[in-house]
Amino acid sequence: MAAKQQITRDDIMPVEEYVKVRKEMRQNLLAIKKPRRIEIGPVATCYFECYETMLHQIQEMLYIEKGGEEQIADELSAYNPLVPKGQELVATVMFEIDDPIRRKNFLSRLGGVEETMFLQFAGETVKGVPEADVDRTTADGKASSVQFIHFPFTAGQIAKFREAGTQVVLGFSHPSYSHMAVLSEASRAALAEDFA
Repeated sequence: MAAKQQITRDDIMPVEEYVKVRKEMRQNLLAIKKPRRIEIGPVATCYFECYETMLHQIQEMLYIEKGGEEQIADELSAYNPLVPKGQELVATVMFEIDDPIRRKNFLSRLGGVEETMFLQFAGETVKGVPEADVDRTTADGKASSVQFIHFPFTAGQIAKFREAGTQVVLGFSHPSYSHMAVLSEASRAALAEDFA
């Protein structure tokens, strides 16, 4: 069955219903998220999003903020761009450093990192494209600690990525953070389901 590519108003549960199944839904989501979480180097974690992760995020925002019907359109507008549209993978990337001084110093050297992500597999390279909603590097070269990256694929690249056992490398080519990670087969298989 093809992965859903758009969250609609009809997909959203009323908060009263969500509260009743929230614990169970969060538990089920862990199994979906596990192979979609990739650590790259010492401080970057990549979370590949899908319909289920973004629907859960919307439900959580509605549960936490209690904005009612008026809030729903804003949440759909914010999170639908992060649901893969059939020929792409979409990731939230977080640079996670607890110490605020160390984090500030690190991010100040990371400007443009969102332009340097890539996936390599079977002789192919898919360059990451940052979400265009807002500039994630400031004029003085400081990167945001959270980045949203799209990886657009051609039909031929999708076919190669889908092949069982294909080694996939995810990484950055930034001079201050040129780390890479090899995806597990479970991760490759989970992400392959995002294609139409």
